[in-house]
Amino acid sequence: MKRLAALAAAVCAAASIATALPATAVAAEPITWGPCTDPTLVAAGGECGYLTVPLDYDHPSGKKIQLAVGRIRHKVPDAQYQGVMLTNPGGPGGSGLYLAARGGKLPNHAGDAYDWIGFDPRGVGTSKPALSCDPTYADYNRPNYLPLTPQLEQTWLQRSRNYAQDCAKNNDPDLLQHMKTVDTVRDMDSIRAALGAQQVNFYGYSYGTYLGQVYGTLFPHRVRRMVLDSTVDPRNVFYQANLNQDLGFDRNLGIWFGWVAKYDSVYHLGTTAEAVQRVFDEQLAKITAQPAGGVIGPDEWLDVFLQAGYYQLRWPTLGDAFAKFVNQGDWQTMKSLFEAFGGYGDDNGYAVYLAVQCTDVQWPTNWNKWRADNWRTFTQAPYFTWLNAWYNAPCVYWPAKAGKPVNVDGRGVDSVLMIDETLDAATPYEGSLEVRKRFPGAVLIGEPGGTSHAITPRGNACVDDKIADYLLTGALPARKPGNRADVTCDPLPQPVPTGT
Repeated sequence: MKRLAALAAAVCAAASIATALPATAVAAEPITWGPCTDPTLVAAGGECGYLTVPLDYDHPSGKKIQLAVGRIRHKVPDAQYQGVMLTNPGGPGGSGLYLAARGGKLPNHAGDAYDWIGFDPRGVGTSKPALSCDPTYADYNRPNYLPLTPQLEQTWLQRSRNYAQDCAKNNDPDLLQHMKTVDTVRDMDSIRAALGAQQVNFYGYSYGTYLGQVYGTLFPHRVRRMVLDSTVDPRNVFYQANLNQDLGFDRNLGIWFGWVAKYDSVYHLGTTAEAVQRVFDEQLAKITAQPAGGVIGPDEWLDVFLQAGYYQLRWPTLGDAFAKFVNQGDWQTMKSLFEAFGGYGDDNGYAVYLAVQCTDVQWPTNWNKWRADNWRTFTQAPYFTWLNAWYNAPCVYWPAKAGKPVNVDGRGVDSVLMIDETLDAATPYEGSLEVRKRFPGAVLIGEPGGTSHAITPRGNACVDDKIADYLLTGALPARKPGNRADVTCDPLPQPVPTGT
């Protein structure tokens, strides 16, 4: 999961934090632009290059690393140019180069007035060096996530310890020590400086919204406009946030069961959510005893169906795979989905995810606390609690020293547009309300009943047109009093499967 350890109460006000950091980035080398290899950027006519930045900004003349950067130039006359639009897809650990092409998806050519900048954050993708710990860690035949015996629990703890040790062994320890959110935020300001921009616009998704919050706290005078889609709750980074996610993902799986039941004429898995859930549980029990095809066991099964909690647009794909598995014995489709959805072989993304989350804040190092908290959460979220616990468990043993999170304070940022669906599992809606409080210049678009995460623009005119208007003119809807959304839009309709 794009998992989000209770926010330590910061002893410094935002202004004092900002003064503890450089007001601007260190002198940045120019980016030498050339052709891209990413297919999305090639198709969009993008250009790519590398930016050299300090590994440790407190020692700018020391080790250097390189950030992979992509750009799609503005398409309007220079007189109508509105500046740099920096983007981030979240994770942490997500490659962001391709997001340079996102501007073309906005209605009314609203993205044409900007230079759209995507980048692979430090340690990610084609940035140099890229983190990797154990590329086989998420391979098939893993132990059951559900630790019903002491032996299973100890097996997973040993796996988690080994992964953390492999990260220490296979990567520069100085890089592991400087993978925090604040390091990437300083990189963002280095990109701004390298592009010669006095201010940047920013479009962040999921964990990318946390980068935006911290950037707006540390460099508020550098923010022109900001769009935050599916906002991280800064109070919960990152241990508690993951426990909160578990509840949302199990809830959304239940909503998906109801959707499958609605289309029983297509899937033939039951006419009620309860009936579909019984079939789901029966199959889970069978593959726990004997993995289908020797590869699809309970871990792979849950990894695939986690997607039902993320994106409604994947509901038909999951319904089709579920029906084929049950009605035709087709486990190969499930295997393909497991590999396609990134649970398999994505060691770089996972390594960066841990390197950031485990060091942004100190996670509990007493496993007894993890055990108690996760079993308590399990009573309400039995499907995904232990999946998520083991995903994060290397933080118990992480080899780099943790810091303290920035006290997010957006009072210096004039203009933010936020979007969130109210049943978002990965970044619960309460986080958007909290960030709206901290950013008095923010306006929130809420989508009541929506369960999808970080997908704008996606053809919802009510939402997309407001984003486009904001980027074109800077105009925000009126902010309303109280702890609520300022504007509401219906989410996109639930998908209809082919064959109805």
